[in-house]
Amino acid sequence: MGFIPLDVFDDMTPNRYTAVLVAAQRARQINAIRLAKLEMLTAENAEKIDIDGRKVTFIALQDCVEGKVKLVRNDK
Repeated sequence: MGFIPLDVFDDMTPNRYTAVLVAAQRARQINAIRLAKLEMLTAENAEKIDIDGRKVTFIALQDCVEGKVKLVRNDK
């Protein structure tokens, strides 16, 4: 597993706590997708369904660093 420095998140969000909330939301999305794929998994289609074996939190943090996740604020 790689290492992601926390300094990267200072540029993305107003503070690190917001970055944690954004990454947690993304991790829940990734986990839901993974669970849906596992439900579809059978012996016949095992080669067709690709399930990433990395931890969902690491994938979510990596997505945030790479810019795949955007923070949208609805301040009213």
